[in-house]
Amino acid sequence: MIDLRPSRRLPVVEILPPVSAGRDAALPSDDRLTEFRPEDVALPSFFVWTLGCQMNRSDSEEMAGRLLAAGCPEAATLEGADLIVINTCAIREAAEAKVVGRQGYLATLRDRNPALRVVLTGCAVRELDRGRLPRRYPAVDVFLRPDEEPEIVERLGLASAQASVGIASGVDTARTTIVNRTVVSAADLLPGTRAAAVAAGAVHRGSSISAWLPIVYGCDKTCTYCIVPLTRGPERSRPFDDIIAEARALAAAGYREVTLLGQNVNSYGHDLPPEARFAHVDTERSVGRRLDRAARPDLAELLAAVDGIGDGAGRPAIPRLRFLTSHPWDLSDRLIDAIAGRPSVCEHLHLPIQSGDDAMLRRMGRQYTVEHYRGRVERLRAAVPGIAVSTDVIVGFCGETDAQFRATLRLLEEMRFDQVFAAAFSPRPGTPAALLPDDVHAAEKRRRLNELLALQEGIGLDRNRAWLGREVEVLVDQASSPASHDHEGEPGAADAVAAEPDETAAGPEKGHGDGERPPEAPGPGEARLAGRSREGRLVHLVGDPGLVGALVRARIVHAGPYSLRGRLA
Repeated sequence: MIDLRPSRRLPVVEILPPVSAGRDAALPSDDRLTEFRPEDVALPSFFVWTLGCQMNRSDSEEMAGRLLAAGCPEAATLEGADLIVINTCAIREAAEAKVVGRQGYLATLRDRNPALRVVLTGCAVRELDRGRLPRRYPAVDVFLRPDEEPEIVERLGLASAQASVGIASGVDTARTTIVNRTVVSAADLLPGTRAAAVAAGAVHRGSSISAWLPIVYGCDKTCTYCIVPLTRGPERSRPFDDIIAEARALAAAGYREVTLLGQNVNSYGHDLPPEARFAHVDTERSVGRRLDRAARPDLAELLAAVDGIGDGAGRPAIPRLRFLTSHPWDLSDRLIDAIAGRPSVCEHLHLPIQSGDDAMLRRMGRQYTVEHYRGRVERLRAAVPGIAVSTDVIVGFCGETDAQFRATLRLLEEMRFDQVFAAAFSPRPGTPAALLPDDVHAAEKRRRLNELLALQEGIGLDRNRAWLGREVEVLVDQASSPASHDHEGEPGAADAVAAEPDETAAGPEKGHGDGERPPEAPGPGEARLAGRSREGRLVHLVGDPGLVGALVRARIVHAGPYSLRGRLA
């Protein structure tokens, strides 16, 4: 594992969902009916510990919703739960190591509570590793692949006459498939189980302001370092009308921001059947594997449809629309025009580059060149002036020379990204890169990573200083902001770190530990507030705590490398 300096460390993400009251179990008014009251003790309280990307967060919302629908109350802490669900990330070795390191503590909790059950799911559960998982995670009782998560209630035997779930009961929702002679998860049935969960109200959303909306599952890309195709299977898009129906429901519920999700969100729709209503869609890839996209819905069509959901006054009912994570293969002119032409689509795009050297990109299996990537960003910035562009970079990949690393630094200096999420390469078992020599020493990886982060810190500061004196729109989503950078904590910590695109990320995400002046002290009736601009920048404010959930105007008075500070306009 790489030991990064604390001032520049973005930990494995941990998202702790809010506590719910669970099922209302009021006592009957007539004592004679007490014996007919369902026994709450038969239903375990649960805690979901989520690591990793936004798709994991969305999956956890579904699992929590199913458990609540079954009558299980939600525990406030991991220590107070009878059922612990760990939704893992496996993009980096450190993510899996964190859960492995907690096995002893989970065993201690079971000693205190013999009825405790532990479920492990997410990308650490791979079909080819099924036989080795109990040895690696000895405190775990049940292992579920990502495509098996909809069956959590049934697998735990919690579906009953007392609390019928009616989502996956009696139906197998999981399948496997073969990818390069390897048995992997299949995402074939996930679009249907999502629709059923939404229809049944079994999605326990962690926010009433911003919502995740998955539109495509799995990954068809060829990145040699990435384990996602082995854990989540080939790409499977949700039906167009199902997505629009969920978006309409979110608009009706008052959500201010919706993020469309996919491991490669802008490849949405290529696997759906052609329809006459999409006859005008015919976008070819210029790089990567060729696809027949004629008369099939794409992300641009989806953005237009969600943006077109009106509020009755001629405005989009959902004021902010985002999407994560994009791939350079599918950033078409048609998609760029949709970003530019739809008022609800935010002026921010996360587009991973991974390396500034063409030979490294070929070894990584990215199947595009630096020149292609540069041209796409130039086209994007011309169409959407002021758009914020963030990216991912891997340093120390197999065979990376110092000259190739320097090429990446030069690219960062040229492109002037608003934010860079960087990670030192760690081989993942089962991926093609695991067969290549991991020949960049750990100390050299650490040195390169810190040098890159130091360079980007200066670029980020310059980019943020350009906002001084300007007014921005901020969606306030916190009533109090942390006093320092969020660092890696344990389940039950007071503050959670926001998940980052592509989960190959390192670098500070938010806070005041970046050399900024301390924030203003709140006055009477005020609180420290925080939210995001349309460009995705973190903005700290002071004001009425009742502004949480509101879109406000703020004048920027201070800029740091990772966040802005403003005053309500």
